[in-house]
Amino acid sequence: MLEIKPIENLEEISTLKQAYFAQSTAPLDGMWHFGFVPMSTHFGFYEQETLVGYCCINGEGYMLQFYLSNDAKMDAKELFTLIAEQNNSVIGAVNGAFVSTAEPQYLSLSLDNASAVKVNSLMYKQKEASKQSTIPEFELKLAESEQLEQFVEFAATTIGAPEQWLTGYFGNLINRKELFGYWSDNELIATGECRLFDEYQTGYADLGMIVAQSQRGKGIATQMLNWLVNSANQRGLTPICSTESSNVGAQKAIKRAGLSSSNRIVQVEFNNK
Repeated sequence: MLEIKPIENLEEISTLKQAYFAQSTAPLDGMWHFGFVPMSTHFGFYEQETLVGYCCINGEGYMLQFYLSNDAKMDAKELFTLIAEQNNSVIGAVNGAFVSTAEPQYLSLSLDNASAVKVNSLMYKQKEASKQSTIPEFELKLAESEQLEQFVEFAATTIGAPEQWLTGYFGNLINRKELFGYWSDNELIATGECRLFDEYQTGYADLGMIVAQSQRGKGIATQMLNWLVNSANQRGLTPICSTESSNVGAQKAIKRAGLSSSNRIVQVEFNNK
């Protein structure tokens, strides 16, 4: 008999998370799995009080991760369908899932219950032949703690992200020395991120950037990516990143920086609608 219970301390599922990442066919997107997932509600799957799997659901009712151990007696398809059809009172409403094509088991289970599927983002990884070891002349500066408010205001204005979330997110990046800025005449016009992984995907650096709308089309994005890519390479890391499927400009800049995309993050709507 399988029981589903909320998980308060994510350390309880660290071993399962390790197995979840190990079964992926390519590195998973850092923003989704280390930015959005920790803010989601996690549920553990228990058989005779033994934790055999978990899933997490975000605030909009979309699943972001699903894993069931091979040691579990419960059939993964049966359990996933139970959740997708909203037949579990503990988890409640689940509208769909966000899942990458690098997660074959989770993707297959999502598609089994899909009423609609659309591409949300493209996932990129640096091609081995593109690796370099020199930093270009274009220079980003490491963000300082006293600049947090400036970074938050810039990102909130440029991409419309909530200030409260940005404050925690950027604050953490600054503490980890993973946030960079590009200024012109003392005005912050672009931000760059080079997020490292503490576990699960330690051979990769997850890149991100935001360019002011007034500065787009000037080659700044390409120069920033080149700088971030080379910085990661100097530390022996392989850069990865992602961008929305509709952001053609970013896709061109990422390609010019030597990264290619063979995987997607898709949004799946479940049949219960």
